[in-house]
Amino acid sequence: MGITPGKSQGGSHAEPWKSQVGIPVRNLWVLLAYASGLAQFLDPCAAQVDEDAELPDILARLLVSSVERRLRRGLSRGYELRSAQLNRVKGRIDWLATESGQLLSKGRIACRFEHLTHDTPRNRLVAAALMRASTQVRNRELGRKCSRLTQTLIDAGVAPTRPSRSEMSKEKFGRNDADDELLVRVAGIMLDMMLPSEQAGDINLSRLDHDERLLREIFEKAIEGFYRLELHGRDGWKVGRQSVFEWPAVDLTDGMRSILPRMHADLVLQEGASRRIVLDTKFTGILRARHHGNDGLKSEYIYQIYSYIRSQAGRNDIFADNAEGILLHPSLDRHLDEAFTVQGHRLRFATVDLAADSEALRNRLREIVLVTA
Repeated sequence: MGITPGKSQGGSHAEPWKSQVGIPVRNLWVLLAYASGLAQFLDPCAAQVDEDAELPDILARLLVSSVERRLRRGLSRGYELRSAQLNRVKGRIDWLATESGQLLSKGRIACRFEHLTHDTPRNRLVAAALMRASTQVRNRELGRKCSRLTQTLIDAGVAPTRPSRSEMSKEKFGRNDADDELLVRVAGIMLDMMLPSEQAGDINLSRLDHDERLLREIFEKAIEGFYRLELHGRDGWKVGRQSVFEWPAVDLTDGMRSILPRMHADLVLQEGASRRIVLDTKFTGILRARHHGNDGLKSEYIYQIYSYIRSQAGRNDIFADNAEGILLHPSLDRHLDEAFTVQGHRLRFATVDLAADSEALRNRLREIVLVTA
């Protein structure tokens, strides 16, 4: 089963892929790009990204383009600690190994030294991803490119084996390492997402096919990534994630503080000295069927966003006193954008169509924050 973003508006439409609860997702690659931080790197590769391609091909094209660009500048190198018995001193002498092996009598000495190599954790990650991509993509020419680039890295001394998390945690990216950071991010997605098999009827489905929680995380992180990239630092906007709101509680009993749940808003967006928006995302349908036949908003979500907003008012913070709340859901069967004001706070309940083309998706996300309901 493949995940196909499908064609943009104006062309013939492939049926968008749907999550377990029926949420249609056409441009999953856009969500992944913003969720992973890839979006900040996409412009150089944008011309080579075909929205009709399947997700493995899209990631592989980004990876191939990035590797080719990096190779034109020269593959990055790093130092690794090595030990060897040499006929001259290099680095530091390992006296214990030298004496225990009676190496001096043989005209040799044990040394520990740093060796400059292409076989770094980041390059091994990329080589492993290229090898995986060569078997995952549908486009044969793209698969051959992945294989050729894998061999190029192997010829340079890079082992196509994935480094451990511990090894990767030591990799630091400087200001001149943007190309390598892109490579590592794309390679990590290629290896981690457990992409779908192309063989019809294959029971080894992707985590994206059966893990609704992973989709929720991708959606939440994509919305955060979008607003950080599009708004943060521009025109006075600040975007903060996972803000923790404290209850304005007094006279707590001894055990109350340990059991009182904390309030975690997904995003808090502030425009200069004029607006504060508390935005929470839910990867579910925004409406629920009622007993009497008509659909209605989910009461628990209304209470949640109201608590986030109202609990912070009246504490000598003019932004909190006038804060707005937005509850953002993906569209499911219908589009919705409604709002009301309660005790001076504007609460908005909006959906974004994940089955729309990528430009419409981005425009909608901008509109939700920049246009007041």
